[in-house]
Amino acid sequence: MPTRKADVASCAFAGALNAIPVPLRQTLTYDQGKEMAEHEQLAEKTGIRIFFADPHSPWQRESNENTNGLLRLYFHKGTSLVGFDPADLDVVATSLNGRPRKTLGFATLNEQFQELLANVASLKMSPLGGRSQT
Repeated sequence: MPTRKADVASCAFAGALNAIPVPLRQTLTYDQGKEMAEHEQLAEKTGIRIFFADPHSPWQRESNENTNGLLRLYFHKGTSLVGFDPADLDVVATSLNGRPRKTLGFATLNEQFQELLANVASLKMSPLGGRSQT
């Protein structure tokens, strides 16, 4: 995202989240950042229930905190991402999503996501929600 303005964040989040099948996008827990000021519009655009973590309560967003720690392997704390090409950031995302996680029985996030997508497909659900007409 080029900026942390709430309207830009809401639009970017909605585009990314709406690409995920409805059964897999139920809730979002966020911190108290100003970029979520338009959280009600985001909820309306996506159908996702949005929750906010209490201030100074990182245990309420454990996977986020873990991911932040893993990102420190690539970017020092406080590093601005403005100068990075999106393709460079995609390389980091691909690396992290392909990293085995103990909490997933050493499966990767990619493997788990593909399994979830297969489960949605096996339920004969439309990718954007609801049962298909087959």
